[in-house]
Amino acid sequence: MKVIITGGGGFLGSQLCEKLLQRGELTGPSGTPEKIEQIVLLDARFSSASHDARVQQITGDISQRDIVFSAVGVHPATSIFHLASMVSGECEERYDDALRVNLDGGRNVFEAARALGGRARVVFASSIACFGGGVMQDPNTDATKLAPQTTYGMTKAICELLVNDHSRKGHFDGRSARLPTVIVRPGKPNAAASSWASGMFREPLGGEPCLLPVRREQSHPMTGYRTVVDSLVALHEVPAERFNDDRAIGLPAHRVTPLLAEATLREVAQERGLKLGPIVDAFDPRIQGIVDNWPVSVEGGRALALGLPSPPPLKEIIAHYLEDFCSV
Repeated sequence: MKVIITGGGGFLGSQLCEKLLQRGELTGPSGTPEKIEQIVLLDARFSSASHDARVQQITGDISQRDIVFSAVGVHPATSIFHLASMVSGECEERYDDALRVNLDGGRNVFEAARALGGRARVVFASSIACFGGGVMQDPNTDATKLAPQTTYGMTKAICELLVNDHSRKGHFDGRSARLPTVIVRPGKPNAAASSWASGMFREPLGGEPCLLPVRREQSHPMTGYRTVVDSLVALHEVPAERFNDDRAIGLPAHRVTPLLAEATLREVAQERGLKLGPIVDAFDPRIQGIVDNWPVSVEGGRALALGLPSPPPLKEIIAHYLEDFCSV
């Protein structure tokens, strides 16, 4: 079978690609496991080339319909993981681009899946930014009304509805994973309003200061990148008959504050003999204003009932990061 990963040049996309190469198979439209013969990564840029013959990298913008249709192709046994997206901070600053990439791009991916003419499985990476406003709960569940208060969250919520409707009409077999904030991302801070969530672990572990733009008692739902990748694969494998008319599944997450992160880092540093960089208060009202419109906690009961994993303890998530990206 053929697998498409949009956003395949990004952190989660590249991690997912490696997971699928190791796994070697996925459930195909036949309902039975099929060997993965090709993985097509579509992204606006790639930092490195793949050395696996099964992987093809295509540089392109998902808002360009022809590029998306060419990447998806016509192979009847195709699965799609749609991860490509502008991030939250960018969307607030560049509204028209957000609509072009996140909405038009999403429609292009969904229409390409529809054009395959079968029941291709499509896994869409949504976000807890779909929640917002006065209707938020503590915790938010899959039954909480979606009232996003950011452009990013709005585009994710609309794509969730599109996945539901395409699935209802039999165009493809879609399912959306509503992701908490993913930690610990390697590299440099990006334009996401949640970038601090990884930074408050990554920078201190690297001996560097983290400039914290939010309040230290700010609660936020977080989970590890390994768990997210495993969840995307597990959600793909769930038989269609186990879903109801809502294909959007919220992933479980830890409720983390910078205070908790700092205390956990101290434990890790003491156990491993590490010298931590400081977390420095650098309050940014723009970032705090965005985060204030996001949930402080989520409940992932439906995900767990479908067999998706729960996140490991926070210390274990940190250990995964050190193991995968640091020579510690």
